[in-house]
Amino acid sequence: MSWVHELLAGGGVGLAAGLASGFSGTSPGGGLVIFSVLLLGAEQHVAQGTSLLTQIPPTGLAGVRRYWQNGNRSPLPWIVWIGIGFLIGAVGGGHAAAAVCDAVLQSTYVVYLVALIALLILRRDRKDAGAGDRERLPWPPLLLIGGLAGFSSGFMGIGGGLAITVGLAAGLRVPQHQAQLVSLIFSVIPTNIPAAWIYWSKGLMVGWPAIIGIVAGLWVGTDLGAHAANGVSKTVLRRSMIALVALMALYMTYKALS
Repeated sequence: MSWVHELLAGGGVGLAAGLASGFSGTSPGGGLVIFSVLLLGAEQHVAQGTSLLTQIPPTGLAGVRRYWQNGNRSPLPWIVWIGIGFLIGAVGGGHAAAAVCDAVLQSTYVVYLVALIALLILRRDRKDAGAGDRERLPWPPLLLIGGLAGFSSGFMGIGGGLAITVGLAAGLRVPQHQAQLVSLIFSVIPTNIPAAWIYWSKGLMVGWPAIIGIVAGLWVGTDLGAHAANGVSKTVLRRSMIALVALMALYMTYKALS
């Protein structure tokens, strides 16, 4: 594949993953892994390393701005506790991924996605609490959400945003738009550097033309996706997320069995 084709294919990967990320309020890692396999022909470890590496630049900044402009906020204590857990989990996940084969990674990916779908479906809506009550969420579950997100990021190369969004929205009953803002903030903060370094040191990444294309596509796609998300209700967002995660799970099931 010539560098021009790699650049264009990378741009397509980044644009598709960015649209999904901005609309669902998750880091783009899930889409990056799948579209890197589908459009770039990367094997699983390489797709995951590419996903983590291309998430280091703050490509979700435009998406964060869109959510912020629509009145959603991210309390600083949430970011701190989730961030601490994320860093710890990411290192463990990255080392664990390097020790297993592609089939194990793909199977784990499917189980992880199915579990998130179940949480989203079983979630019960409640009336929103006041802003002050929401900011006083206890730190242990926030640390746990961060740890699970970090481990999933390092082990599956997906950024951890899905775990943060589902953990806050389904686990702690944070309003959907606010949960998605918090998740997107972690696509701006480079908490996945430790995990990305583990993959980088082992040469598990695609070529630089594709990486440049992916980063450029992420910038554009995340902004467009976030703009669309702020124009729909939380019910539509949750149903869209369930559909997106289900499609990802089906594709990875196909890859694991093929």
